[in-house]
Amino acid sequence: MRKSKFIFVGVSTAGSSIMKIFPQWATLLGLNAEIVGCDLPLRSAKKTYRRVLRQIRDNSSVVGALVTAHKINLLAASRDLLDELDEHASLCDEVSCIAKRNGRLHAFAKDPIASVAALDGFVEPGHWRGGERAVLCLGAGGAAVAISVGMARRGGADGLPGRFVFADIVPERLDSMRRIHGKLDTCIQFEYHLSQDSGDSDALLAALPAGSLVINATGLGKDKPGSPLSADALFPREGLIWELNYHGRRDFMRGAQAQAAARDLRVVDGWDYFLHGWTEAIAEGFQIEINGETFAQMTELAADYRAP
Repeated sequence: MRKSKFIFVGVSTAGSSIMKIFPQWATLLGLNAEIVGCDLPLRSAKKTYRRVLRQIRDNSSVVGALVTAHKINLLAASRDLLDELDEHASLCDEVSCIAKRNGRLHAFAKDPIASVAALDGFVEPGHWRGGERAVLCLGAGGAAVAISVGMARRGGADGLPGRFVFADIVPERLDSMRRIHGKLDTCIQFEYHLSQDSGDSDALLAALPAGSLVINATGLGKDKPGSPLSADALFPREGLIWELNYHGRRDFMRGAQAQAAARDLRVVDGWDYFLHGWTEAIAEGFQIEINGETFAQMTELAADYRAP
């Protein structure tokens, strides 16, 4: 019997741990399937994205795809080739998952769902104290948009931070985020700050109340060395520190770990976010349900391939 194919659209897919994890997951889930990498340069030409979508559509063995670094540009180049967009894809103007059903391409933005699932793994119920505590997100790219949208759409004020503060070095990213947030009905107060250097980020950090969440969504520590904060930055007491990188030097995370005992910090990286993103896409692509017990088994299988 011919194997189904699940396409991984990225930049350098061969080096991703998912290439080793997916066969283990397929066995667990009873899928006769394989993962196939599709490497594209960042900001590829419009015709390249359209060619990839047509190949997904026209190859009968392909059931769907996960998209990483090309989420925004792929949708901008190929919206007319997609038969249906879910509400998050329409709101965030990006696509992270494509599922093929009866020859039609259905597009999803799964990161808002995956980010909330990852947050639920380390944020205790009632942590936000009815909005007394805040979030500082360093970086205003796609991950930051997904996290903020996921949190804003999840429910009442008692389970949400009062403020969600963003800092980025690119004003256009902040402007784009402001437009997306303008479409939301939420009690969260969003703030947008242009951060020229680590000193600006340190000042925003210092103004946070105790128990706030601080997120590194800049890519620094993975794509490029360094941290968005200086070596002198102090994290809020009882704070939650989320390093979205799950491999690389992760200087932001190491700085938080050095303060964890003295300032009662909980420090996590982006591994669970990575796993939730993939399991959401696999469930959609293969039209299966992945419950909590199955996700726990998949997490255990993936642990052997986690980068140090």
